[in-house]
Amino acid sequence: MIIGVDLGGTNIRAGIIDNGSITKVNHILLTEKESLEKTISQLISVIRPLLNPAVRGIGVGVPSVVDIENGIVYNVANIPSWHKVELKKILEKEFSLPVRINNDVNCFALGEHRYGQGKSFDSFVALALGTGMGAGIVINNSLYTGSNCGAGEIGSLPYLDHTYEFYASSSFFESLFSTTAIKAHESAIQGDEEALETWAAFGSHLGNVIKAITYTYDPQAIILGGSIAMAFPLFEKSMLQALEDFIYPETMKRLKILRSEIGNVALLGAAALFPLE
Repeated sequence: MIIGVDLGGTNIRAGIIDNGSITKVNHILLTEKESLEKTISQLISVIRPLLNPAVRGIGVGVPSVVDIENGIVYNVANIPSWHKVELKKILEKEFSLPVRINNDVNCFALGEHRYGQGKSFDSFVALALGTGMGAGIVINNSLYTGSNCGAGEIGSLPYLDHTYEFYASSSFFESLFSTTAIKAHESAIQGDEEALETWAAFGSHLGNVIKAITYTYDPQAIILGGSIAMAFPLFEKSMLQALEDFIYPETMKRLKILRSEIGNVALLGAAALFPLE
């Protein structure tokens, strides 16, 4: 058994993963983010009730750059007090168990590779669409993190007057249309023409993201996850239309664009930081 942890800027989730199944999940809201001590206490409080003699390790996904070898977390998104946190050292001292830490989207990719859509591919990119946009990269059945755990930050690349993330995450709806992805989804389902056009525009931008990824990594598949991927039917057509001018049409014909189909994939991926027994 492994305890998988998903640390976000709003929530902390932790679960027991046993043979690919999540047997128990704890969840709390992260509060008092200005205090490192209090946020660490909250993290510990989520993990502790899951401990049992069969647990052999704790895997943690965090929305930040990570010194993977030493388990040091830097500048965690949306948690101001987490500038440099020796999280591996802290948790191993607290629980006397091995701890492994990685970026949360890398954990998403690992979860898909071991348990989800990624099982069928040697090389793919897992693209998380939500508050932000990030990518986890698997090449020849191995997670590629780069030398500083910074590979996959596709969203930070310049695009139009901003970045890819601005146009292919919740920022697109909030900044340009003064709404949220959730509200735009609800309106589009009800047939609202303006909302449908908004999603079509989103799909065009996402198609350009996919072209950039394919030119760079030429993966077998791109797996879409995150809350925005739930609206896939609303942006699929315009996304595919944006791919029609890809310079290598045979490559695009072979590329599989899939949606994640498993729940709590971040917890599964954090547990997948440990090898199978």
